[in-house]
Amino acid sequence: REYLQFTGLADFPVLELNDLLKDHTKISLDISDKLKPLLHFNDYLKQGYYPFFKENIQTYPLRLQQIVNMSIENDLQFIEGFDPQNTRKIFQLLFILSVNVPFKPNISHLSEKIGISRNTLLQYLHYLEKAKLINMLSAAGKSVSILQKPDKLYLENTNLQYALGAAQADKGTLRESFFLNQLRNAEHIVVLPKSGDFFVDDKYTFEVGGSGKKAAQIKNISNAYIVADDLETGALNKIPLWLFGFLY
Repeated sequence: REYLQFTGLADFPVLELNDLLKDHTKISLDISDKLKPLLHFNDYLKQGYYPFFKENIQTYPLRLQQIVNMSIENDLQFIEGFDPQNTRKIFQLLFILSVNVPFKPNISHLSEKIGISRNTLLQYLHYLEKAKLINMLSAAGKSVSILQKPDKLYLENTNLQYALGAAQADKGTLRESFFLNQLRNAEHIVVLPKSGDFFVDDKYTFEVGGSGKKAAQIKNISNAYIVADDLETGALNKIPLWLFGFLY
């Protein structure tokens, strides 16, 4: 929504999640009458998350890498016992996430691979989330603490995935990263359900996929929805992925 406003394409109001779920077909048709959302959505995923994309689209990925480096070098300095020599290892961790997420982490294996102890790695993950570089997802009902292993790891937004792992950006990962990012930024509580991809506000279950995604994994679950990419307008409980970009 903000990307469309920044580029001068359109100015739409913020949607409430309940309204989106109830009236998504009408809302998506109204928006599609004014522009082609899928055309601009793919551009946004690559280079529309941070407003400085307007300054120079060619150097945008490089500048984003530089900002990530700066954030690691500066924002993590306040952690007691932080070793500046680990900066390169943390950047390596982010690269691993960029080509593997949605990542179900084996913390012991990951800590061994990048050469950081298990507890230190968990601590770094906690602060990387605070720095808005990653999103961690835990199972419903699971306690959350600095040293609690997350069940899934995502980069905080899809632009980071393209900038850090460019050619290897996975479409399924982009879909899930975008959905989680938009819901979290709209201040919804998102956890990992037993069935489906995301459980939101202790009420709604979402399964994210392509336009041909079926409802098998969320069958017989109340308040369950399919969130489909490459779909301009949905029907019933099947909602276009791009529409969730209007929640804040």
